[in-house]
Amino acid sequence: MSARSSKPHEVVERALELSRADGCVVIADEQSTANLRWAGNTLTTNGVTRGRTLTVVATVDGKEGTASGVVSRSAVTPDELEPLVRAAEAAARGAGPAEDAQSLVTGVERSPEFTEAPAETSSAVFADFAPALGEAFARARAGGRELYGFANHEMVSSYVGTSTGLRLRHDQPNGTLELNAKSPDRTRSAWAGRSTRDFKDVDPAALDAELAVRLGWAERRVELPAGRYETLLPPTAVADLLIYQMWSASGRDAVEGRTVFSKPGGGTRVGEKLTDLPLTLRSDPNEPGLESAPFVIAHSSGGDQSVFDNGLPLAATEWMREGELRHLTTSRHSAGLTGLPVAPGIDNIVLDGGEDRSLEEMVANTGSGLLLTCLWYIREVDPASLLLTGLTRDGVYLVENGEVTGEVNNFRFNESPVGVLGRATEAGRTEKTLPREWSDWFTRAAMPALRVPDFNMSSVSQGV
Repeated sequence: MSARSSKPHEVVERALELSRADGCVVIADEQSTANLRWAGNTLTTNGVTRGRTLTVVATVDGKEGTASGVVSRSAVTPDELEPLVRAAEAAARGAGPAEDAQSLVTGVERSPEFTEAPAETSSAVFADFAPALGEAFARARAGGRELYGFANHEMVSSYVGTSTGLRLRHDQPNGTLELNAKSPDRTRSAWAGRSTRDFKDVDPAALDAELAVRLGWAERRVELPAGRYETLLPPTAVADLLIYQMWSASGRDAVEGRTVFSKPGGGTRVGEKLTDLPLTLRSDPNEPGLESAPFVIAHSSGGDQSVFDNGLPLAATEWMREGELRHLTTSRHSAGLTGLPVAPGIDNIVLDGGEDRSLEEMVANTGSGLLLTCLWYIREVDPASLLLTGLTRDGVYLVENGEVTGEVNNFRFNESPVGVLGRATEAGRTEKTLPREWSDWFTRAAMPALRVPDFNMSSVSQGV
C-alpha cells in the first residue's frame, strides 16, 4: 500500500493507536500545488505537485516533568509509521523536561469533515485566469513591454488528532500572483502582486495596465541622494513591515526586556499608544477573504508557539486598537509566565481605521515626496528598537505637486515598523495585498497605504 493510498485521517488514527507515550499529537498535512510561469509574454512552464507530511509529537511524564519529542517526515508508508512513532517517543525520553509543558488540549468540538478526503488543487484553478493572462500578453506585446512572472496555488488539508480525543481538520487555500513588466531594453521594471484564495478575484488586464503606467513614469529618470523623504508606502510595503513586527511581538521576550515592546524598568508596553492615527491592527481566523486555521497547528515549539497547544481554539485578536497596543503573542505557557492573556499567533493580519482614500488620491495630495512600489531583502539590525534595513525595488517614483514626474534611484532604508507607525501622518483605504518579501511564509494581509513624512533612505542602492 502506497503512502497516499491510505486516507489522512486513517494515518492519524493508526499513529495514535501505535503510541505508547503518555500523550500524543499527530498532524497529517496533505499538500497539493499548481503553478504557471511565464517570461517575455510567453507561458513557459506549468505543473502540479502533491505530497504528505506527517508530524508526531510524543509526550512522556517523568519525575522531573513532562518531556516532548517531535519527528516530522514526508511520504511515510504504512510500514514506516510505527518507526516514526517510536522515534518521537525515543526523542521525548531522551529529552529533558519540556519548559512549555502543559496538559494537551481537550474539549474542542470534532471537525465534522475529519474523515473526508483532503481538498486538492489542480490546473483547473487557472481555468479563467490563464486565458485572461494570454490576452494580457497580447496587450503588453502591442504596447512594447514584456511580462514575466508566476502564479502559484496551494491547498493544504491539515488533520490534527490527539490522545485526548481531538479530531480537527482545516483546509487552507493559498494563491499568489507576481507580475513584472519590463521595457524591451530591460532598463525599466515594475512589479505588482496579488494574494488570492482561488484566482477568481485577480485580473491580469488590470495589473498589466497598472504596470504600463509605471513603466511610463520611469521614462524620466532622476537621481536623488540619501536622506529623509516624505514617502508613500503602498499596502504591500506596509504589510512586509508589520508582519515582521508581528513576528517580533513575543510577550515573553517583551517581559524579559529584549524587544521594542519592553517597558523601561520592567513589564511591557501594552496599553501605550504606538500611533496617534486611529489604526487597529488585528487578526481573525474568520476574516472574509483571509480565512485561516481557527485552531493552533504547531509542528514545533519555540518562542510563543507550543506543541502542547495543538488544537487550542483561536479567536479574533486586536494587537493594537485605535493606536494603542493591546496584546502580544503568547502560548499558554508564556502567558502563565508573564501574566499576559493567552494570545497565540494567527495566520492573517489586518490594519484598518484609515481614511477611505486610494493611493492615487494620496499621491494627488502630495506636494513633494516619494512613492514606493515594494520592499525586499529586509533584515533586522536591532531587536531592542526593531530597526530593520532593506532595499526598495522595481520602481521608486518622484511625486511633485500631486503628480508622479519620474523614477528615481533605489535606496537602502533603515526604519523600525513601530517608528513608522508612530510617525505616519495618514493612512488610506485598507485592501488585500501580497507582502513581497515574506510571501513564501505569510500571504494573508490587508493593509492601507501610509504617508510617512521622514522615511529614512539611508543610502543609495544599485538594486533594481
